[in-house]
Amino acid sequence: MGRQVQTTIRSAATFQGVGLHTGANVRMTVRPASANHGIWFRRTDVIGRDALVPAIWNAVTPSRLCTVLENSAGTTVSTVEHIMAALAGCGVHNALIEINGPEVPILDGSAQPFVAAFVGRGMQDVDEPVVCIEVLESVEVREGAAFARLEPAAALEIDFSIDFADQAIGQQHKRLLMANGSFVRELSDCRTFCRQADVDAMRASGLALGGTYENAVVVEGDRILSPGGFRRKDEAVRHKMLDALGDLALAGAPILGRYTGNRAGHAMTNKLLRALFARPDAFRFVECDANQRRNLPGAGVRTADIPAVA
Repeated sequence: MGRQVQTTIRSAATFQGVGLHTGANVRMTVRPASANHGIWFRRTDVIGRDALVPAIWNAVTPSRLCTVLENSAGTTVSTVEHIMAALAGCGVHNALIEINGPEVPILDGSAQPFVAAFVGRGMQDVDEPVVCIEVLESVEVREGAAFARLEPAAALEIDFSIDFADQAIGQQHKRLLMANGSFVRELSDCRTFCRQADVDAMRASGLALGGTYENAVVVEGDRILSPGGFRRKDEAVRHKMLDALGDLALAGAPILGRYTGNRAGHAMTNKLLRALFARPDAFRFVECDANQRRNLPGAGVRTADIPAVA
């Protein structure tokens, strides 16, 4: 069957837009990278200190609203979860992401614009094997009724449940095997969502400055305030699954295991990765064979898999 090799994108992809929380207008370019490079951000606006920020679990710094990476020099990049989900969902193992501001652009609030650009450019093989993280023992973190868990499975699965008082969202549950382009087909177009009361509170605290009804689905009780409403009836839980894939991608290698999240958020998924790596008996690194490679999230993705959005 031949060796299963890593991939990068064939050519650079550039995105321009505002950051959801900072409101800053930023330009971001995702560039191809060599084997074993992994995913790194480079702040092109940072002078006089280390501008390179690794996209890895132990570079995550505490944040309630999004995933923030920080290097030892204090350089940060925030709201990385959607671009990380797109890279993982398209099977990109190596990339250098140049950005001239502190926050990844939110674009339409989903990962679809990133996915469309990556799939449109295609993937380039690089001659090193794909190494995966095989979960061997169940690991779980809890905070009250919320929990996140990783347990053994042959390929990555995501099982997520949410429960919101607002009737426009309510209780939702979905489980997906993240193989053969299912992320691109089922999750990539699903957008950030929030309650109007949360938007008001965040803006009063100087956050969500770039948020609009066009880049997030805003609800209030049983009403959907964003024009056009949800793209899918269960878009909210699907977006949580998108976020989870992006946060799990910070493991530094594809995960072979089942992720279960109940009311879990960015911080909890990072705590779960930290708990996993604190347990050497709970995982091992394995070189993917042909069957495992076929079942990784980005394997076999086609342009036809990308959902059309209005």
